[in-house]
Amino acid sequence: MGWKTWGLKRSPWVYHVNVGACNNCDIEILELLTPRYDVERFGIVLVGSPRHADALLVTGICTRQAEPRLRAVYEQTPKPCVVFLIGACACTGGIFRHGYGMARPADEAIREIDPGAIIAYVPGCPPKPEAMIVGAVKALAAL
Repeated sequence: MGWKTWGLKRSPWVYHVNVGACNNCDIEILELLTPRYDVERFGIVLVGSPRHADALLVTGICTRQAEPRLRAVYEQTPKPCVVFLIGACACTGGIFRHGYGMARPADEAIREIDPGAIIAYVPGCPPKPEAMIVGAVKALAAL
């Protein structure tokens, strides 16, 4: 375990980015912070700035308006940064894949900037909080 990933594995601070979601995934992410799931006991904390984040939680399809913003937010995060694509829309485009507003999948927009980006996929519509916890644990264990 390298010194750069020690803090990321032990206590990841996450920044939530909505790039065109219907808010179902956002509600499930907020449910993670409730006492029922209480991910703060694992050190996972939502932060208000991407400059303080170790990971990004991306929800929704990557719309044409949101793609430059997603790229700017990713560039602001310190590296190494884990990107969690939450929900079917963020992973593949979901039911909106062929919609007029979709630019491209979020992982393609991020990999254009950083080909070696660490991206974890948590599919579902919306994914259950338990699936998000399992996805985070598996992605952080792979670092």
